[in-house]
Amino acid sequence: MSKVQFSVQVLLVSDLEVSKAFYKDVLGCDVTDWWAVRDDFRLGFKLIQANNPLDVIPNKPGKGQYKSWDTYAYVDTHDDIDFLFEQLKGKGAIIVQEPEVYDLEWGSWKEFSINDPDNYVIAFGSGKKNV
Repeated sequence: MSKVQFSVQVLLVSDLEVSKAFYKDVLGCDVTDWWAVRDDFRLGFKLIQANNPLDVIPNKPGKGQYKSWDTYAYVDTHDDIDFLFEQLKGKGAIIVQEPEVYDLEWGSWKEFSINDPDNYVIAFGSGKKNV
């Protein structure tokens, strides 16, 4: 059976050049004509110019959610989350959610999120099991 090696999220954007600059300068992606990929994250996007800016519609919160996400990426540790947050904040990322820790039965979950130029929310999270 074949395995998927990598996937990308397709995003309809209102201004391709503005989005390419964000994904390169803030997220640190390698950007081509429409690809934005950061291999060390195994995170990728295909950016497609919208015919009309009104066609760009980020996700709304789902039932029982108070916030929405368009992309959710996992990192290994809470220290990695803290480092990534400071890195992205330092590059001018628009912070939607400061790092928060949730205490759960199995351990803790820490996450934060940022906005891209079209208000797509990109979240990052990590888990830490109780010992």
